[in-house]
Amino acid sequence: MPEHNFVTITDVQAAQARLLGIAHRTPVLTSRIVDHRTHSQVFFKCENFQRTGSFKFRGAYNALAQLSPAQKQTGVIAYSSGNHAQAIALAGQLLNIPTTIVMPEDAPTVKQTATRSYGAEIILYDRQTTNREQLAQNLASDKNLTLIPPYDHPHVVAGQGTAALELIQEVGELDLVLVCCGGGGLLSGSAIATKALLPDCKVIGVEPTLGDDATRSFHSKTLQTVKNPNTIADGARTPSLGQITFPLVLHYVDDMVTVSEEAILRTMFFLWERLKIVVEPTGVLAAAALLEGIVTVPQTKIGVIISGGNVDLAQVGKLFSQS
Repeated sequence: MPEHNFVTITDVQAAQARLLGIAHRTPVLTSRIVDHRTHSQVFFKCENFQRTGSFKFRGAYNALAQLSPAQKQTGVIAYSSGNHAQAIALAGQLLNIPTTIVMPEDAPTVKQTATRSYGAEIILYDRQTTNREQLAQNLASDKNLTLIPPYDHPHVVAGQGTAALELIQEVGELDLVLVCCGGGGLLSGSAIATKALLPDCKVIGVEPTLGDDATRSFHSKTLQTVKNPNTIADGARTPSLGQITFPLVLHYVDDMVTVSEEAILRTMFFLWERLKIVVEPTGVLAAAALLEGIVTVPQTKIGVIISGGNVDLAQVGKLFSQS
């Protein structure tokens, strides 16, 4: 089986059936100001309105729902500083599966509290001295837990792809879909769904310039890494694309671009002010590429996936004072 066949449209459609009535069918918003500014017709798929505040719930639930009875009984473990943590914890609560989350001790208190509120056990670690993947793997072995990584898992990728599937089912033909990229789960899943339904539609992934590993990987066709990039888009601080997501991105995605920290802040401020929606820095990556003119495709229909809205409100004043 070719590497890019880890996940297919059939998997994404099966995930949609599993998520029916459980995940929110998130709204699609439009804006005349955005259309005028971009000379395009733009549709924002707002995953900031998803359960737990981000698209991550889709993949987490799809992965946990497919575990064997024995795996469900012993429980799962995941590592995440925020959105994947909350998604796994809620999916576990809904499916009655015990969850353990490995989180950095400096993760925002609001994210730790939210994760605990869904019934997860949290194990804190020091970012400077501990490799979270290794810690999680050791705990998984010791306690016989199933490890569910944040993006490099076929069931997670298939679940995330349902965001683009819903968007296309709702708005029909699109010429371009722009997708935020961290580890590539949302991007590869969305690209699989888009290319299956709309073969001529282009898919472009968007990263922060400070964490441009996927963009460099895409253009060089060799997996590149970045270590703890200092970007405000904390969901895109992933070290690299995964063994599953990298070949999928190479096969299904048409291009990758990056956006500056200033562009992220300006776009975040614009969406809060004009669309009246709470969006986190990582959530605006795809929108920033369009609104800042990095990607320009006038006279077309464009889908933009807004990936999440879990912003620490205590930090908002500080963020907006920089924009």
